[in-house]
Amino acid sequence: MGKKHVAIGIDIGGTNTVFGIVDKEGNFLAEGKIKTRDYDEIEVYLAALNEKVRLELRKLNEKVDVFGIGIGAPMGNINKGTIEYAADLPWKGIIPLADLFKQFTTLPVTVTNDANAAAIGEMIYGGAKGMKNFVVITLGTGLGSGFVVNGELVYGNDGFAGEIGHTSIRPGESNRQCACGRKGCLETYVSATGIKRTVFKLLGDMIDDSPLRDLSFNELTASDISEAAKKGDKVAMAAFEHTGRMLGYKLADVVAHTNPEAIFLFGGLTLSGDLIFEPARRHMEQNLLEIYKGKVKLLPSKLNTQNAAVLGASALVWNHHDNNKK
Repeated sequence: MGKKHVAIGIDIGGTNTVFGIVDKEGNFLAEGKIKTRDYDEIEVYLAALNEKVRLELRKLNEKVDVFGIGIGAPMGNINKGTIEYAADLPWKGIIPLADLFKQFTTLPVTVTNDANAAAIGEMIYGGAKGMKNFVVITLGTGLGSGFVVNGELVYGNDGFAGEIGHTSIRPGESNRQCACGRKGCLETYVSATGIKRTVFKLLGDMIDDSPLRDLSFNELTASDISEAAKKGDKVAMAAFEHTGRMLGYKLADVVAHTNPEAIFLFGGLTLSGDLIFEPARRHMEQNLLEIYKGKVKLLPSKLNTQNAAVLGASALVWNHHDNNKK
């Protein structure tokens, strides 16, 4: 019996880097993660990541043939194999990620935007199977987005199309400083970090009792806010309403631009369920043109939130391999 063909999918997030050893059917043979922010130097980070991946490969019970490495990262450029000016990562400027990774491997390395990777994963293994027009919004440390139009991912001229996390929200509500250097970006409101900032503003504006008052900003998590909201905490509930309103308003713009069949929400913040989906859906519908009302589905990812971007990143390997065979 021959070796099983596998790909290594890597999702570089602002907090964690998650990877998986994945076969062509989307089954995980192994997975692991490291803390992205533990490494100030990109070379040290890549060495640690490579060692962790190799350790998992050695632990496998079966022999495998690794076809390549696919990487999803904020501001990943599929044309150049670079990460460029990513606001949520510890390494600034233009990082030649694919070239740097070649210090550790002879395998082909493909890099794309993390949200684009999640969109590929949703299309191949998830709820977007058979869909030709859909959008994936990733709600993690920041906000990413991947657009599929007529069955193809939209990359744009330079490989950076679809960055709605760095579009501005409504005038008059756009004062928050973003890590990208601009003010008022959507992700400063709609993300795990954004909802924390909203909670702290509301704690100053409201006088209601809340257990969230006992937590520092660094201690507070999106999960804490979700749990408080489920118990009827007025501050937490107001934070989700505000976050959903911002998201829904922007999703109405997304619908006008691309007329998708569905929009999938993916990432840790979506684990709050209807706390984020209900206000987002309501405000999206309120702001839609009449021709779109009631036609666009707002859905949770059908993939495990920890695995979707990894699956998408691994799919880059199969695409690369199949294209080279043509």
